[in-house]
Amino acid sequence: MLQGSTKVNVIPGEVSVELDGRLLPGFKPDDMMRELRSIVGNDVQLELIRFDPGPAEPDMSLFDTLAGILKETDPEGTPIPLLLSGVTDGRFFSRLGIQTYGYLPMTLPEDFNFTSVIHAADERIPAAAVEFGAQAIYKALQRFG
Repeated sequence: MLQGSTKVNVIPGEVSVELDGRLLPGFKPDDMMRELRSIVGNDVQLELIRFDPGPAEPDMSLFDTLAGILKETDPEGTPIPLLLSGVTDGRFFSRLGIQTYGYLPMTLPEDFNFTSVIHAADERIPAAAVEFGAQAIYKALQRFG
């Protein structure tokens, strides 16, 4: 969020920017602050307001199980492990020692630009992708049920 003057025609004495920084496992707020400092220089004041730590390192122990479910559902598919800096409420579970996984099983048409619709006003996926994902998640739940 960008904050400055309360009037269009008034030059603000101060402008502030709030950033939502997301860190990969193993990275600390100091790592992000150091990177930001190298971008904005020393004339800008940086302040860490809040930090919700996630897991210290990735736990891939369920990857083979989840990948196997995807291969059963789509034999042509290639499951790939991926670390994202975006987090959900999983960061709160990690404080309790509970491992979470972002399991997003879906098949998308080759011409579908998924990254352009994430969190956009027209965020969407095709109905067939929802059906595929529901099947894969159902199979995963059966394994653990």
